Amino acid sequence: MKLNFDPRVKDACAQNKTGTVGLKVCKAVLVGDVAVGKSCLINRFCHSVFDMDYKATIGVDFEVEKFSVLSVPFNLQIWDTAGQERFKCIAASYYRGSNVVIVVFDLSDIDSMSHTPQWKEDACKCASDPHIFLVGTKKDLVSDAAFADIEFEAMKLANEINAEFWAVSSKTGENVREFFFRLVSLTFDKAILNELETRKSPVAQIGSNLISEWLCL
Repeated sequence: MKLNFDPRVKDACAQNKTGTVGLKVCKAVLVGDVAVGKSCLINRFCHSVFDMDYKATIGVDFEVEKFSVLSVPFNLQIWDTAGQERFKCIAASYYRGSNVVIVVFDLSDIDSMSHTPQWKEDACKCASDPHIFLVGTKKDLVSDAAFADIEFEAMKLANEINAEFWAVSSKTGENVREFFFRLVSLTFDKAILNELETRKSPVAQIGSNLISEWLCL
């Protein structure tokens, strides 16, 4: 429900006191069943394309997007993990240090939503106190009446797993940019606040967070 940047964040950015935040690569990981649309979601946002031909992700793939938030450079690394059972062990090693966990399900396949709590639990074991998003894809395939019922259930689930729910369509682009901008804004806000808290600590060493972030990638 956060609607704006923290006043301390705004002040730090205005005074150019953002520390190492602009040098960090914040990490977001997408998890979910096979064929729920994880890769399509990334491709729509990063490349403004939609491919009708399904190609399963082998292991993991990633993209890096650069942003300017409150005039501060901010980098987001987006990891796309495979949904097949045989790749779970491989994908799990890439969850480490994630700042954002995006749990994806298919709005037109209600069974895929029932699996999201386990995906969330697995991803958060190695994540770094992440923001959690529950994202329903393929909204263009669901009627308005059906979506109302699914949205109600998805909102209940989102509350249970402490996530923010979004419904998107990679085919039409509905809510895709808005979702990622929201994700980046919340992650940036938290990163600045963490930086400010770290600088208050008398034993904190400048750049220590930066080093640990890179070691987790």
